[in-house]
Amino acid sequence: MLQISGLNQFYGESHTLWDLDIEITPGECTCVMGRNGVGKTTLMQCIMGLLPLRSGSLLYRGQDLAKLSAERRASLGIGYVPQGRQIFPLLSVEENLRIGLGARPDRSKQIPGYLFELFPVLKDMLQRRGGDLSGGQQQQLAIGRALVIDPKLLILDEPTEGIQPNIVHEIGDIIRRLMTDLDLTVILVEQKLPFARRVADRFVILDRGRLMATGAIPELTDALVKQHLSV
Repeated sequence: MLQISGLNQFYGESHTLWDLDIEITPGECTCVMGRNGVGKTTLMQCIMGLLPLRSGSLLYRGQDLAKLSAERRASLGIGYVPQGRQIFPLLSVEENLRIGLGARPDRSKQIPGYLFELFPVLKDMLQRRGGDLSGGQQQQLAIGRALVIDPKLLILDEPTEGIQPNIVHEIGDIIRRLMTDLDLTVILVEQKLPFARRVADRFVILDRGRLMATGAIPELTDALVKQHLSV
């Protein structure tokens, strides 16, 4: 689905991502893990085209992404839910959802009905301003906005951050349902270990911008957690 090879990225003279080689397997959820500030969000922004690469390649379904804009990547089927949600607080729920429609390959002007099956609260709040929603509802809106484009790859950056536990559990269920029902591939940035172990199939651990470990979730041992994830 996505082949990351020799990826390097800098902020000014600071080398933030170092020669990353990561393969995202189709139909699976890969959890990118690491302590704060190790480059997880930077990597997601590079994949989405919000930050340039200094070197390396990104191949999505065999197509080179390196020179494509974020808008073009979205139209190829890459959905992105950024850290902090970044919905438009003064726009209504419906307007937030409709913003994504322009990136759909089929140019449909209709919000997919299955979104309201996944997130019935959004249907009840279509005319409410995004900024008036609770944190959990805003996260559902952010995921819904990404799904509107009919993605094949969905990037979720810290989707459980600041969310109440019952909504966290619900988001985990929805991620697995999306993978089963829509054959989505998911990249999940997450620091909550129980959530990652429940939802993800594979893990990638970064430390100071370098790839430290990768494998199937059952291979995420206590020793790896202590070495690379414990604060």
